[in-house]
Parts: sequence; structure tokens; C-alpha cells
Amino acid sequence: MKLAFGAALLRSTTLACALATTLVAFQPAQAGTPKDMLVMATMLDEFSTLDPGEVYELMPEEYVANTYDRLVRVDLADPSHFKGDVARSWTVSTNGLTYTFKLRPGLKFHSGNPLTADDVAWSIRRCVLLDKGAAAVLQGIGLTTANVKENVRKIDDETVSITTDHVYSPTFVLNVLGAWPASVVDRKLLEQHEQNNDFGNAWLRTHEAGSGIFKLVKWTANDSLILQRDDAHADPALLKRIVLKHVPETAGQRLLVENGDADMARNLGDNDIDALAKSGKAKSMAVPQATLLYLGLNVKNPYLAKPDVQQAIKWLIDYQGIQDHIAKYTYKVHQTFLPEGFLGAIDDNPYHPDLAKAKALLAKAGLPKGFKVTMDVRNGYPYSDIAQAIQANLAQAGIQVELIPGDNKQTLAKYRARKHDIYIGEWSADYIDPHSNAQGFAWNPDNSDNSPYKMLAWRNGWNIPQLTKETDAALAEPSAQRRAQLYEIMQKQMLANSPFVIMFQRVSEVTMRPGVSGIEVGPINDLVSYRHLTKQ
Repeated sequence: MKLAFGAALLRSTTLACALATTLVAFQPAQAGTPKDMLVMATMLDEFSTLDPGEVYELMPEEYVANTYDRLVRVDLADPSHFKGDVARSWTVSTNGLTYTFKLRPGLKFHSGNPLTADDVAWSIRRCVLLDKGAAAVLQGIGLTTANVKENVRKIDDETVSITTDHVYSPTFVLNVLGAWPASVVDRKLLEQHEQNNDFGNAWLRTHEAGSGIFKLVKWTANDSLILQRDDAHADPALLKRIVLKHVPETAGQRLLVENGDADMARNLGDNDIDALAKSGKAKSMAVPQATLLYLGLNVKNPYLAKPDVQQAIKWLIDYQGIQDHIAKYTYKVHQTFLPEGFLGAIDDNPYHPDLAKAKALLAKAGLPKGFKVTMDVRNGYPYSDIAQAIQANLAQAGIQVELIPGDNKQTLAKYRARKHDIYIGEWSADYIDPHSNAQGFAWNPDNSDNSPYKMLAWRNGWNIPQLTKETDAALAEPSAQRRAQLYEIMQKQMLANSPFVIMFQRVSEVTMRPGVSGIEVGPINDLVSYRHLTKQ
């Protein structure tokens, strides 16, 4: 196959602006936290592991981005370009299959061990061989448990080569190798902690083995994450220490910022943002995100398997009302699987509340009085608030929804086991390419319970051989224009028939006290950097 990434995506002004966003400084003011330490109020309940080879959630990806290096990174100022991280240069073979990276000399891990091509090659092989969620990203360029030892090789101490299974656009390959699953881990350190050939996974779940701008001091599950600047890094961070504090309630985050006990909040609600802005104690910056909030309808449930029921649910939800009254700043209505700004994205939002149409569809499905169903929902704002609104919307047509709250680890575990009825959650692109989302929503090559490909369509039991073929074809299409057209067709197909109710695109609101500046926020959590964070 051959894939062209497409100049249209690289010129996307929306994502370029988002990637380049650096929150502006405010006038100095006295804060209650130490000058060389920043306290961030956020939500840490996604964390079940710290191992970059196992991580597959949003905030953990952000943690990995700031504690580990990788071969390359997207240039936040221009997403059409890449900066070398541990790599100082790279070339592509004439047949377009092999990428050869030359590493910077003299690199070291936080442990003091030297970072060499052996560590880079071993790290990528390790992620694939662990075969956990993160491996799916590297599988995108054809690295599998069967071929990774042969296709990822150390040439010498400063040279590593990676061979893909097909000819892809170099930009696509670099996006994959610049993502968190390709983070470089300390082989020598992990082999010292290896248990039963687990590549040090059990130990790394609660420890750190990176070379990034920050090193881990301590992680306390559902409480805090403490990071310390690596003074030996070639490009060290400005602040000495970053403390991420788990504060699941928006009122609690707001109170900490108001009192000066936190310098920054990441999950404030609309009223909190308005109140802090009015008081002058903080100001927020909005950054568009490649994250979608959606409902997954498990077609193993006989009611939810009916296409007319799926459509009825889409016509019952008051999307605009939820945005206006629950998530004014944090979400905007968006109903297709590609976020705004991606190659091939369309702005079709056809669904709005239409009770008569929904009731007619339910009657057509043989369910004129509705039915009972459960919805798994993550605790905290805005998920529980939105779920309650949807519960009320669906009740108008007799669909009785029992909400089952839980922390994110609980709801995700149930979802990944296909044991849910309805799941409300988020999907964030792994890298800046439309295939990241198409693979999630429209690709399911093996619907069996033991499938090695457990993306979103699989989780909802949706067997889609034709859409899977279309997704593969779009990935291989060399023409950017034709590729965009293929994604447009797929999005329209899924609007008309799918068990996904895609509702909103996320807008990241980062709220900071006066004197705080420098956080760089991209459209995905893997592109958030604490390097230039500072306080006055």
C-alpha cells in the first residue's frame, strides 16, 4: 500500500493554531504556592499505569510527554514539521520503507545510564511485544510481534533503523514514531526489574525510566503526581517542580485557584470560569482539541442493535442545549468522527431534538413504548451532568436509562470488555492524521471476543467488513484530495447508520492565576509541554 498524508492537513490553520498555542502571561500577583513550583488542579483518575508501553488514556499521555523523550516530536509552532528529540537527523531509503535515525551524542537517562540506539530500538520492540493498548499505534506502520525484532534494529550506538510494512507518507510515519508509545525507556534499568519476562512492566507501572525534561518524584493514585526538573537535560524546564493534584470536583478546583493553593486548573466548569474571570483571580485560554465526546451503543444488546433505535437516540438528544447549559466553554457540537481541522473533516451536524421522528423510529423498531437500558458514566464534570441530560432526553420517548457511575478505570474496563449497554466517553486522536480516528470508529477486522484489534467498533460489537475495507483504502490512497473525499463519504455513511452517537468536540480550557505563563497545549494530550511553564 501507499499512503499520502496530504498537504491539506499540513496547512490546516485550525490545528496549526492549536498546536502553537502558548498561554499568555498575566500581571504578577501574590500566590500561595512556592515560586519555583507550580500546582495544577486536574483529574488523575485515568491513571492505572505509568508505563508508556501500556498507557492509553489522555492525562497519562500528557505525563509521558513530559517525562520521556522519543525520536522526534511535532513542531508545536508548525505541525507540518518535526523536531528531532533524541534524533538529530533522519533519512528515508529509496524504496520508502526504511527510516534511519542518527541520535544526538551524550544523552543520558534520569538514572544516569547512557541513552543509545540500543535503548531506542529495544523500547519500540518492547512496546510492540508487550502487546497492550499503546502497541496499536505502532501497529499502524506495520510493526507486529512477528516482525518487530527484524524491522527495528540498532545499527551502531548512535544509529537505529525502522522498516515499515508498506510505503507510507513520511509524515504519517513520523507522527507514529513521535507519539508516546515510541517513548525511549532505560533498558538497563528495566532489565534489572524484569519479572517473568515482562520487560519491567510491573515495576514501571509505578516508577519511571525516562530521559525527559521532568522526572517522577512520586505518584499517589487518585491523589497526586509530583514531577521534578531534570537539571541535566539538554534543554531543561524553567520550573523546578510540577505538582498535579487530583481534584475531581470543579468547585474544588476553583476554590484552590481562588485561594492561591493552585496555580492552574484544567477541568473548570462554565460558572467557575466566569466567576474567576470576573474576580480577576484567573483567566482562561481556549484551545481546540482532537477529542470527541460520544455514546457507544453496544450492539450485543438486542435493543441497541436495531439501526432505527440508534437513529432514534440521535434524534432525542438536545445537543445545543447541553452545550449552552452544561458545557458552554468546554465542548462544541460536533457529530462526525473526524475533528474540525483534520483532512476530510465535514461540518455536518444534522441531528437535533425531534421527538416525533424518534418515536416513529422506535415504533418502526417494534419498541413504541421504549425500553430499559444502562449507561456507564465517569464520575465528575461534565460527564455525569451530560449523562443526566441525555437520560432526561431519552426518557421523553420511553427509553429508561439507569446511570452507573464509576471512576474512569472502572468504566473503561467494563467498556473494553464489551460488558456495557451504553458508554459515554471520549476518544482522542493518537496523532495528527485522520486514520487515527477512522481506525477507532470505522475499523474492525476481527469482531471475535479474542480479536487482537480492540478499537471502538469492536468494543461495541459492530461488525463492519465494508467500512473496514474503506478505512484501509483511505489509508493507502496516495492522492490527498481523493483521500479527503473517501473520509467524507465514510463520515456520511456513519451519520446515517452506526452505533456511535458523536455529540461534541472538546475545547480545552486552561485556567491560570496571574503571573503564570508558558504552558504549550496542542490538540492532543500527547502534545502538551510543561517545558516553558513559569511563574512571576
